[in-house]
Amino acid sequence: MTATRTAAIAAIGGAAGLLSGLFGIGGGIILVPAFIAIAKLDPKTAAGTSLLAIVPLAVSGVASYALIGGSVDVVLAAGLAAGSVLGAPLGAKTLSIISREQARWAFLVFLVAVAISLVLTVPSRDGVFVPSVGALGAITGLGFVVGIVSGVLGIGGGVIVVPALVLAFGISDLVAKGSSLLMIIATGLSGTIANARLRQFDASTALIAGTAAALTAPIGALGAAWLSPVAANIAFAGLLMVIGATTLRGLLRERRKQRAGGKESN
Repeated sequence: MTATRTAAIAAIGGAAGLLSGLFGIGGGIILVPAFIAIAKLDPKTAAGTSLLAIVPLAVSGVASYALIGGSVDVVLAAGLAAGSVLGAPLGAKTLSIISREQARWAFLVFLVAVAISLVLTVPSRDGVFVPSVGALGAITGLGFVVGIVSGVLGIGGGVIVVPALVLAFGISDLVAKGSSLLMIIATGLSGTIANARLRQFDASTALIAGTAAALTAPIGALGAAWLSPVAANIAFAGLLMVIGATTLRGLLRERRKQRAGGKESN
């Protein structure tokens, strides 16, 4: 690995860590395409490498949220993690047998719907998670879905968990973000174990990006505490739209390549 490529991967990791701390996401949305473009990894290896890289990032983010006001609900995160640990290996196995295109189209539709909902919602920072059998069951189910999506797309799942907790459960955005990062640690470890068996990750790339991300995540967490709930929602919605636009551009590019390849074969 050249010095230039190492610096580029570290810079991408730093950016992912900053956004992770700010929005409570794993950063895979940034890491996966960067690993493909810069580290020249194939999509499956890039997804597996991303899951490994987000582990140190999430550890740093959780510690930061815990220090800025105890914005981490261990019971909530445990319920999410229990579901995600079961779902992540299934997602990793699914990745090896299905096309990611259909999953990415569904993910795109989800992002647009959530972004619109976030703009129309005024969150409360007083909202807390009240444990009950029904609530824990719903949270575990949410974690299971997130685990599957994480394994397929190579993301930590925060882009699903955080808005879901805010919109569906009325939980404070700070608690949602801190708890999401705690869940992401379990998701990343579980998915990485499954990917290791399938040899679907690059350890050196993950180490460089993960270390850089761990250094910048605390800065993002401080920014999240500084933003008002409304501003945080609007910023998150903006991030989702950017991610959606990037996903759409990639899907359309792949479709054009497929059509061009079909014409050449004819």
